Amino acid sequence: MNADTFFQHHGIDANPFAAEEARLDPIFDRLPGGATDHPDFAKIMGRIDQPATAVVFGEKGSGKTAIRLMLGKKINEHNARPDNPPVLVVAYDDLNPVLDKLLSAKRQKADAMLSKFRLEDHQDAILARAMTKLVSVMLGESDHTPEPAPKVDVSRRAVKALPKQTRTDLALLAALYDEPASGSALPRFEKLKKKLRIGWHLPQWWVLTKAIVYTAGAGALYVMRRIMDDDPAWLLPALIAAGAIAAFAWGYWLFKQFKLWSLARRATHEMPAVKRSSDVLRKMLEQFRASQLIGQPIPTPPRGGTELGDTRYQLTRRFVTALSEMGFAGMVVFIDRLDEPTLVHGDAEKMKAVAWPMFDNKFLKQERVGMKLLLPLELRYELGRESATFFQEARLDKQNLIDQLAWSGATLYDLCNKRLAACHTGDGEVPTLRSIFADDVSREMLIDGLDQMHQPRDAFKFLYAAIQEHCRLVADDEKNYKIARLTLEAVRRDQAKRVQELYRGRGPA
Repeated sequence: MNADTFFQHHGIDANPFAAEEARLDPIFDRLPGGATDHPDFAKIMGRIDQPATAVVFGEKGSGKTAIRLMLGKKINEHNARPDNPPVLVVAYDDLNPVLDKLLSAKRQKADAMLSKFRLEDHQDAILARAMTKLVSVMLGESDHTPEPAPKVDVSRRAVKALPKQTRTDLALLAALYDEPASGSALPRFEKLKKKLRIGWHLPQWWVLTKAIVYTAGAGALYVMRRIMDDDPAWLLPALIAAGAIAAFAWGYWLFKQFKLWSLARRATHEMPAVKRSSDVLRKMLEQFRASQLIGQPIPTPPRGGTELGDTRYQLTRRFVTALSEMGFAGMVVFIDRLDEPTLVHGDAEKMKAVAWPMFDNKFLKQERVGMKLLLPLELRYELGRESATFFQEARLDKQNLIDQLAWSGATLYDLCNKRLAACHTGDGEVPTLRSIFADDVSREMLIDGLDQMHQPRDAFKFLYAAIQEHCRLVADDEKNYKIARLTLEAVRRDQAKRVQELYRGRGPA
């Protein structure tokens, strides 16, 4: 029997259990809101209008990515209601670009680079993604991310109503962190600066050009007077004065250019996780007045052995304040798939090197910032080996910690029934797990079998294998569309053995 024939008989238009990755699962989008809710989902989500941190550990296939997608769906529904203050969603779930930038900038081997991974690198990468999305919102451009940006009032009147300091902060954050998907950041910065209306001033090159023109004019006048043999007494002192002014203008221009070049060079060196050249940053910074840059927390390397301080925290506070002024409730950051980057390859020690800098209470408890850390279970085992000092700094007791994303057989049973219902064509009775198995297969037997699978991915593999085995054993003309108890038991034994070998590290997933 063909599996399509089996599903058509039960009024199902797609295999509910074929997908193994939530991001590529077409059935996931059909599920109504809450249909994939884990019992701990409400704790992980918290209040959307008051973003808070949650730390979740789960085995591969336990539904971390599905929960992350459902969180995104819930936030999008919240943002779609006009009375709700929107929340900016930042996806920090692909670390390959960040690690590649760090590897290129530090010119070290992968292991050495990972061992020196800093919290500041995470902060820079998160601010870059957040600021890029916000700039796209303000300029009315697509941000090329799965989560649509919320609609907020970015009209000229609304932007002009923002406090002057907020507009200056946004321009500086864009200069430091805006990373458009295509093209240069400089044209976007100039468009944003124009929209923010933070003030126009004479560029330094204009002052220099004016001094050169005055000097050249005075020199030409002196030469003409000499040729005409008409040399008044005031001409030579005027020429000397013009030359002195030009020399001063040249010196001042060179001094300012050197300061900006030095600042841009040190900032780009301190922020290897951001794609920004020192020349582009210098061109952006020279468009600010000197008074606008005073007191701005531009990241630069520490000098004389001093600590870097809280520069990134100040920048994050200014970013969140700007969000608040624009009507946002805050920002939610999804941190997922730490085991997938090419340089990590699921190695527990490498994942630990990347994740551990984030276990800092000050970082996790920033106001109006919700960090949703969806981490592999291997890191939970590593966490248990840490010292008391580490736990005092991380304060995981205050971070909505989920020790392990566990699923019961009954919860998996409900989840599978909802997936079957989502694939129902609408004709006839809605199928359930009980309806596709033989009459001597009880609900308790199915729940017990699913309980041995422990998590959604393995539960789906179990049911997929049972359906495929039934179709393999039954001829099409038998018209037998109920999976036998013996088939269920045989597949259950094989799948339970596979899961046990996986947990013992003796078999592939």
